[in-house]
Amino acid sequence: IIEQMLDKVDNLLIGGGMAYTFFKALGGQIGDSLVELDKINLAQTILNLAAEKNVNVQLPVDSIAAKGFSNTAERAIVDNMEIKDGFMGLDIGPNAIASFSEIVAKSKTILWNGPMGVFEMEAFQQGTKAIAEAVAQATAQGAFSLVGGGDSVAAVNKFHLSDKVSYVSTGGGAMLEYFEGKELPGIASILA
Repeated sequence: IIEQMLDKVDNLLIGGGMAYTFFKALGGQIGDSLVELDKINLAQTILNLAAEKNVNVQLPVDSIAAKGFSNTAERAIVDNMEIKDGFMGLDIGPNAIASFSEIVAKSKTILWNGPMGVFEMEAFQQGTKAIAEAVAQATAQGAFSLVGGGDSVAAVNKFHLSDKVSYVSTGGGAMLEYFEGKELPGIASILA
């Protein structure tokens, strides 16, 4: 889907667990953060394609990392290229929140799929909450915002912002397939 979106976007913000695969592809030290080792080459390909198409791929410069998957785990704000062993990135950090929010504020159309961290835990919800608020503020300023995917929908609901975005798609998987360029049987029959 990211490859398909590169022909349609000016900015692509990559947060959450997916970001660490990109940092690994860039040669970063990601500690114990989530990584899809079989997608490292794809991440590099996406970065190269984005550069060719003049698409700004914005990765979070910092994270809230923790020594465990727990609200009470030792935490630190870390540079995403230098996460120490024993720590895992579980939310975007304050600098990433600021840069992501700035891009969202300037956007006219926003597609949001995927939280910025483990927003279900209070210690790691600030990034997702801040981006949800930024999307709501951009919408109030005239942007069209589409939020889709189970976790993103859960986030805007948790932070009481579902009525502050343009559209909340409960068919996240189908929405992604549509943006990926796949034919959806229901839409195809309507258009036939």
